Amino acid sequence: MNTKKYIYLSLPLVAIIAVFLLLSFSNRKIEIINPPIDPPIDQPITEVSPISGLPCENYNRRPFAVMIAEDEVARPLSGLSSADLVIEMPVMTDGMNRMMAIYICGNPNEIGSIRSARHDFIPLAMGYDAIFAHWGGSHFSLDKLNSDIMDNIDALIYSGSAFWRQTNIAAPHNGFTNIEKLYNKATDLGYRLEGELKGYKHRVPASSDQLATSSAMLTIGYPGAYEVYWKYSPETNSYLRWRNNSEEKDFNNRKQISAKNIVIMRAESHHLENQYNDVDIEGIGSAEYYLDGQAFTGTWKKEGKDEPTKLFFYGEDSEEIKFVPGQIWIEVIAPSKKITYEIN
Repeated sequence: MNTKKYIYLSLPLVAIIAVFLLLSFSNRKIEIINPPIDPPIDQPITEVSPISGLPCENYNRRPFAVMIAEDEVARPLSGLSSADLVIEMPVMTDGMNRMMAIYICGNPNEIGSIRSARHDFIPLAMGYDAIFAHWGGSHFSLDKLNSDIMDNIDALIYSGSAFWRQTNIAAPHNGFTNIEKLYNKATDLGYRLEGELKGYKHRVPASSDQLATSSAMLTIGYPGAYEVYWKYSPETNSYLRWRNNSEEKDFNNRKQISAKNIVIMRAESHHLENQYNDVDIEGIGSAEYYLDGQAFTGTWKKEGKDEPTKLFFYGEDSEEIKFVPGQIWIEVIAPSKKITYEIN
């Protein structure tokens, strides 16, 4: 076979192969592969604490309400700056105060010193849907807690697991805890861990031209070493806390305690057995509010008797107060006690 004849005989074969390939590719689905997508950029947290109004990962965690000492020897206290809300209240008429710090967002590595429960704090803790943490208590408070009125964690029972004592601090001021230990113990006890609190309303943060431009000092007439005053700082729109003429600092971070909202809650109190106090924290009473460098008046209200009803705050217009996003500090004091507010 010569070369020319070979080429002629090959052309039909080439044509047949070309037609076959064309038909094959025309029926073939072409898959377009998109390039890999980068992991999504972290989105800002939009869910907020129902109490402080600040965004946080733990916004739906059930609150822990922790009883904290105010004895002078126990200062500086640990964990106050991490609380969403703090309630300060006399536990002896014209005597010492005690605090209850409520935590949703914060996870301080140390809270204390922890002290015994007082019955007046129990309905308040119930109103915030909290698990109540304390180191024993008065017989009035233990009678309530032993009746299963609310979920609670008592250091007299769970010391060593949910609480500990510092060896370098004298008892009874050396009791401490933290949120991780309380959360683990609450899990062991089968307590509900997701919050159901319908919290407070919050205002849009004020612009600089809406804020007070002058500093001010709010003095609260607690007795002796428990006297408190707050200094308003226009630069940070915060109230800095002083106690017994000294800066109140958090032992955890060595920073001065500051709050965005100060509430004065007026409530009558009475002696019990000459060593305890009975404060009328259920019902209706007058209130004063300090936020954005301004002062307002209104009322507080808590319905029921030993019921899980929230403590509400209203302005003169009977509308619920909108708080500045940030820590709230409630100062419970008798109507007869003097409060001074001086603008510099």
